[in-house]
Parts: sequence; structure tokens; C-alpha cells
Amino acid sequence: MAQINFDASQVNPSVPFDVLPSDKYLVEITNSEMKSTKAGDGSYLELEFTVVDGDFRGRKVWDRLCLNHRTQKTVEIARANLSAICHATGVMQPRESSELHRIPFIITVKVRKDKDSDELYNEVKGCAKRAGIVAPPAPEQQTQQYPQSDNSVPPWLR
Repeated sequence: MAQINFDASQVNPSVPFDVLPSDKYLVEITNSEMKSTKAGDGSYLELEFTVVDGDFRGRKVWDRLCLNHRTQKTVEIARANLSAICHATGVMQPRESSELHRIPFIITVKVRKDKDSDELYNEVKGCAKRAGIVAPPAPEQQTQQYPQSDNSVPPWLR
């Protein structure tokens, strides 16, 4: 037995999230990480998208871009999807995935059913530039206008 001294009336209960309905969502990439595949024969970039507008604001969707894999077609698809994200964010030559963070753009989300478990999940099927977004400044302008060490300035304004 563990003593916890907890008052549930002071904390909102957690609510399970269902999948997002198939639609287009305004999102930002809020986290990214390179991970090894289960088989250990490659690696993928896992992206966390956070919805920033509308009824589903704050909800998250994940995508995996298998950038290093034994199957060339898998790599080509992942690179094409990463290119679409770069075009949508205006960051054409990112050196680090964090350069893609906190830049609003549109993703198209579809609901899919897992063939083994029949569970529903979201799949990112495409992305596009948000209307009215101005491309981030070129890297040489970034260092002149904003110091790189200032974490209070969003990456696309540095």
C-alpha cells in the first residue's frame, strides 16, 4: 500500500482521445526524433504534430518518415513526404529537424483501421502551406536579425 494524499476533486479527470476525424488541420511540428526501426535495419524520423486551431486544438497526430531503410521505395516515399513538409513550412534546407518546429501549416489526416487489431488510427496523407504564411527568412538573415541562442523567438523568425 502507498500513501498518496490525493484530492480528485482538485484535478480534472483524464479523458481518452478518439482518433481525429478525416479532415485538414492547421498544425505545428512540436517534437521530432530519429528512432531505430523495430528490425534494427534502418531509422525513421518521428514527427509530432499538434493541432493549433479549431475544435481539436491541442490534439496530437504522429507520422514516421523512414529515411534510412533497406527498401529504396520506402526511403523515396519518406523523402517526398519530408520535402512536402519543407515546402509547406518554407524551410527548404533544414540541418536539424527542430528547424521545422513551430511553423503552422496544413496536414490532411485520414482515419485508418489496423488490419490486425481493428483499432482505428490517424494517418497523415499530405500537407500544404497555410494560406498567408510568409516564408521564413534566409539563414544569413536569421543570424543578423535575431540571436540564435534566444529560445523565446520562434525558429522561423530567427
